[in-house]
Amino acid sequence: MRFFDPHIHMTSRTTDDYEAMAAAGVRAVVEPAFWLGQPRTTVGSFVDYYSSLTGWERFRAAQFGIAHFCAIGLNSKEANNEALAREVFEILPRFALKQGVVAVGEIGYDEITPAEERALEWQMDFAVENDMPIMIHSPHRDKKRGIVRTLEVAKNRGVDMQMLVVDHNNEETVDNTLDAGAWAAFTIYPHTKMGSERMVEIVKRYGGERIIVDSSADWGVSDPLSVPKTAALMLERGIDAKTVELVTWGNALDAYGRSGQIDVAALEASPVVDQTQLFADNSVLRGQPPRVDSGVPN
Repeated sequence: MRFFDPHIHMTSRTTDDYEAMAAAGVRAVVEPAFWLGQPRTTVGSFVDYYSSLTGWERFRAAQFGIAHFCAIGLNSKEANNEALAREVFEILPRFALKQGVVAVGEIGYDEITPAEERALEWQMDFAVENDMPIMIHSPHRDKKRGIVRTLEVAKNRGVDMQMLVVDHNNEETVDNTLDAGAWAAFTIYPHTKMGSERMVEIVKRYGGERIIVDSSADWGVSDPLSVPKTAALMLERGIDAKTVELVTWGNALDAYGRSGQIDVAALEASPVVDQTQLFADNSVLRGQPPRVDSGVPN
């Protein structure tokens, strides 16, 4: 099977992870902008980070046969620094409208503060004006209240619910998200959030419609192979292959394909890798022979 991991922070991962993901069938990823573990203090750090998501990381993934897309946004945790947030909003359109950007995100709530809501509204308005999907981060604490409020704000800002992907759902929130008409994404973590066993039960109960499985693997304890591992468990537990493909491939393509940035035919074809290529005179190789697939022009 082939897989689409539509929420993973590859900036935090190694080339070994890319190799393992490709071997496991991961064909495409979406990397949303997020918090780096400590607060950024200047707008220049956002410029460099967004540049990396739309540039170097896109190249690095392609060197292992994985199509890299990204989402650009100001995360909720840093939205509470409103002076810096205003500066970020001035430069955000420069990156959010670049090739390969499939959504505004991840945005939403952390502590559910007024400042976070103002940032959420600004970015939702931007997404609506530019006909872009939105990737929502739901809070780790008081998750249900955060998701319910997010859905209310989205409705008030005129967001088409088919353009809204609410991530980090759990058993308490899935009904709210699906009843609103949005996409319900689930983060599979080894020990927290949603585990593979629980994900199997959710798909058994709700089926595959508008449900998305992702890893959200980052700089913490997490697993970049969560999507293929969860798919294998679903098949083992009797979920039909069509449904498994829907929640680990098709739904992500449908949701983020609305950006107009995804060439589905290209994703369905076998990737052609040429590791002799460089990005800003840099290579992913460190002395080993490059992989050059047949079909690469001489």
